[in-house]
Amino acid sequence: MPECGSRWVKSSFSGDGGNNCLEVAAAPGGVAVRESEVPGRVVVADPAAFAGLLAAVRSGRLGGPAC
Repeated sequence: MPECGSRWVKSSFSGDGGNNCLEVAAAPGGVAVRESEVPGRVVVADPAAFAGLLAAVRSGRLGGPAC
């Protein structure tokens, strides 16, 4: 879990009007990820695994549009 007072950050692609975005924060030993609609459910990923996920999303390897 992120430390108390950690700053959650959402993508610049997310709008200000809704609670339907992923947010990330620094966590001890990893990167914390949560859905803004359900902020109590947090997954902590290894930094290398999270970097791999970002690379896959950016390249379009996950079937969506490349960023």
